Amino acid sequence: MSELQRGRNETPTERWDRNWSDIQQELRIVQTGAQILAGFLLTLPFQQRFSSLSSRQETIYLTLVVLAVVVTVVALAVVATHRLVFKQRQKHDLVRAGNVLLLVTLFAAALLFAGTVWFVFDVVLGGRGGIIAGVAVFVGTGTLWTALPTVLRRTAKDTED
Repeated sequence: MSELQRGRNETPTERWDRNWSDIQQELRIVQTGAQILAGFLLTLPFQQRFSSLSSRQETIYLTLVVLAVVVTVVALAVVATHRLVFKQRQKHDLVRAGNVLLLVTLFAAALLFAGTVWFVFDVVLGGRGGIIAGVAVFVGTGTLWTALPTVLRRTAKDTED
């Protein structure tokens, strides 16, 4: 079904602009969540109990700090790419690259969220509790983030956008 038949009357350029705007909004949401978690992680070394972490917990913690940086850097790569191709008539390339980078950011964010839960539960409940909680969050996130869009695609009956 064409865009016009589905109720949207836009040029290809307008569609690329709309898609780019959507990517920007989605990145803002992911970036905010990652920044909150990164801020939480960066305050931990200044807590008294931090010195009692096991070497495994320290490794988990440092991995999470790096992962928070990865989420931030990959999300900001979209911004950097936009700046470097600005006014080069490459919006379609930018949207394609932004989509891939956003998917990578979402995957890394899912790991960050699950890892943070793993770390907190590990410190509070011990190793097994941490692993169970972290895996549950990762599986739950992956299921929600893939199952819902899959169901929506299968039941797509929208005539309006």
